[in-house]
Amino acid sequence: MIKAVIFDLDNTLVDFMKIKEEAISASVEAMIDAGLNLDRETARQKIHKIYEREGNIEDQNILDKFLQQVQGEIDYRILSAGIVGYRRAKDGAMALYPHVIPTLMALLRRGLKLALLSDASRLQVWLRLAELHIEHFFDSVVTFDDTGKKKPASLPFQKALSQLGVKAEEAMMVGDWAERDIEGARKVGMKTVFSQYGDLFGTQNSGADFEIQDILQLIEIVDIENSSSK
Repeated sequence: MIKAVIFDLDNTLVDFMKIKEEAISASVEAMIDAGLNLDRETARQKIHKIYEREGNIEDQNILDKFLQQVQGEIDYRILSAGIVGYRRAKDGAMALYPHVIPTLMALLRRGLKLALLSDASRLQVWLRLAELHIEHFFDSVVTFDDTGKKKPASLPFQKALSQLGVKAEEAMMVGDWAERDIEGARKVGMKTVFSQYGDLFGTQNSGADFEIQDILQLIEIVDIENSSSK
């Protein structure tokens, strides 16, 4: 019997990479307007390479590092323009995938508990939830700051389960990253759902119990699982 559904946030509920791309493009445009002597595509590629090198898509100092690399110093006139452009574009692009709200509402009407499990920092997660007005849907929100561990480590999953008051076999994990969301949930004994619509890696074999192309499909999966357990 499925009593709870735990969601990843970025690229599962929120199209985070689309937001990131629009924010980077806007910051580059703003920096060029402020005097950056670099073409748009080269600047974008250099920023992406820094993200890849640092391994942190949430790096708050990415533009500082970019300017230090391309100019040998930080020009605060250019930096401030880039930050403002980035923030405006990010706020304007923040959006849920189609059918997220109807799906969450349908699950709540069925009496399920909902949780969010993210590797992002506590502040970044709560900012996104507040901007999207979905914070009230979740009985539990577990971020990197709450455990100091990232998926697929078991501790974040166990903390979410504990806060929900359900056993692993009574919960379902929905996420876009097979090696983190799916593998981590599977290891603790949860049912797993792979959100193909958010997959950035061209995953051929997610290892999940179910795969969906639209989050709305989750409702049917839960209904079938719970009807078969009666």
